[in-house]
Amino acid sequence: MALVLVTGASAGLGRATAEALIRDGHQVVVHSRRPDRPVDSALREGARATVFADLGDARQVGGLAGDLAAFGRFDAVIHNAGVLEGPDVFAVNLVAPYLLTALMPLPRRLIVLSSSMHLNGSTELNGLDFATAARRSRAYDDSKLYLTALAMALDGRYPDLLAHAVDPGWVPTRMGGPSAPDDLEDGNRTQAWLATAPESEILPRSGGYWHHRTPRRAHPAATDPGFQRALIDLLEAQTGVALPE
Repeated sequence: MALVLVTGASAGLGRATAEALIRDGHQVVVHSRRPDRPVDSALREGARATVFADLGDARQVGGLAGDLAAFGRFDAVIHNAGVLEGPDVFAVNLVAPYLLTALMPLPRRLIVLSSSMHLNGSTELNGLDFATAARRSRAYDDSKLYLTALAMALDGRYPDLLAHAVDPGWVPTRMGGPSAPDDLEDGNRTQAWLATAPESEILPRSGGYWHHRTPRRAHPAATDPGFQRALIDLLEAQTGVALPE
């Protein structure tokens, strides 16, 4: 039985992932943006706990990290929360996962929700300010490229950590829209599997970019150590928070 955190678990892929994990007997801490945003009563009752924070607000992310530290070391953290557009694209999609990783006890496994759209992301980091980067024409694509690179960087930095990125497909959620062609169950199955499967079943063991439990090739920058270092340095400089040694 694993202790798993799922961010953005009040709806869509996050909720489906949390429900699948609970059905399999795991202890799941579900995150939602705010207390007045409904969390399904059955999900709340089945979860180990429900926590709240606006991931677009760095101060709330810091408070959330403190609350989560009380649970001890998580077996897996699934960074599912994300936004498609608006001023919080980088704050939610990239900065919050970075801060939680830096401020919480390092989990045994870390899974981030990427997107095939990360393949269109820009590799230009010079002059990038995460506070205003949402104005970029492909801000979502860029944020998912950087998030994928973050997962790959963590894989290289922490040998004992299993870190992966998942493309869940274009699924019919509030973000994906009702006409999305992919299946919601297929969209959450990979991250639940990566969070709990025996290590011997996961190849590559760490540093994979996955779609429907099949490894795919990520954007070349995501696996480039130089790009990874530049990204981590930028995140550290702009948040004032360093990753643990």
